[in-house]
Amino acid sequence: MKKILTILVLLIICLAVGSWLIGDYQAVEQYTAVTAEEAKEMMESSNEEYIILDVRSEAEYEEKHIPNAVLIPDNEIKQRAEAELLDKDQLIFVYCRSGNRSKNAAKILSQMGYSQIVEFGGINDWPYETE
Repeated sequence: MKKILTILVLLIICLAVGSWLIGDYQAVEQYTAVTAEEAKEMMESSNEEYIILDVRSEAEYEEKHIPNAVLIPDNEIKQRAEAELLDKDQLIFVYCRSGNRSKNAAKILSQMGYSQIVEFGGINDWPYETE
């Protein structure tokens, strides 16, 4: 009987710790995913300064990008973000070409402690002005 009770107690502890760890892990990886149209509306209605972050390659950026976008290629986010994106509470809109790299970059930024990340897919779906 003592063995069963000990196993049950250990199982409850493992479940509690596991739930706590999973909860913390999910909380760290939070960002908002929106459409290009929703992102544009948010940009136009924002009363705070924001950054538009392009996570494509330099060649893709030179070819075409959203006006005033800051370039940090997705494979350099971990190394460059804290030096170039100084305010971790600033609103940051993230995009790439089709949406894959921007999702990954948004996840990484969130894990690094950035709190207002909005991922809006790719420039392929951006129907507004580009340079």
